[in-house]
Amino acid sequence: MNRMRTIDQAAAYIRERDGETAITKTALRRLIVTGRLAHVQVGSKYLIDLDVLEGFLRGETAPQAAATVNGIRRVV
Repeated sequence: MNRMRTIDQAAAYIRERDGETAITKTALRRLIVTGRLAHVQVGSKYLIDLDVLEGFLRGETAPQAAATVNGIRRVV
């Protein structure tokens, strides 16, 4: 089962593992909005898989969001 967390929870998880991290909630939100970090949107909340986040921070390539189709953007 995926370990899905909100942006706040994901940022807290990173801070817990590395107290001196430069990753903030704003940085995570920016990565999501620009399509650089895979996520799931439920209503107005963005959910991040912690395994995907850890891989992204290790430099592994993240799947990109697909281009818009008829004005609708696919959320990855």
